[in-house]
Amino acid sequence: MKIFQDKEETSLYGRRTRKDSVRIGVIGTLDELNSFVGLAVSGFDGGEIRQILKEVQRDLFVAGADVATPLDIAEKRQRIIHDDVKRLEDYISRLESELEPLNRFILPGGSREAAVLHICRTICRRAERSIVALKAHEELNNYVFVYINRLSDLFFVLARAANKRKGVEDEKWL
Repeated sequence: MKIFQDKEETSLYGRRTRKDSVRIGVIGTLDELNSFVGLAVSGFDGGEIRQILKEVQRDLFVAGADVATPLDIAEKRQRIIHDDVKRLEDYISRLESELEPLNRFILPGGSREAAVLHICRTICRRAERSIVALKAHEELNNYVFVYINRLSDLFFVLARAANKRKGVEDEKWL
């Protein structure tokens, strides 16, 4: 199969799908998010944040494949599962315990690393909205939705942790 085509359709498990379908939109947004996570990874030479982000990149490939694979496909494929969600929740809890509690909104930014993580957070929220739109019309593994929801929270906490580790204070709004 040639990689280059000029048709308005693509193939998902032998089925032709329009490129403007909600499912393809979700897959594309997850791919975009994964690319920005790669940019975020490049800002860390090592350490816990880099390791977490590398795990997230692998999970996002699984999430994309999960969305691409209709639930009625009998083949065994990797899927996002409860343990993936729990892992994110554990990271969030641990990282939050190291940060000052917030009583006001903060502006996205601070260090370059935190700014990129905030971009990841907003792309993740867009992916979440797209998943909700897809779920309104088609069956989908609900753990994908829950995972993406928690992931946006993780990006927020990671951005704050990145600022703290860089010695940059989160800028409060108002």
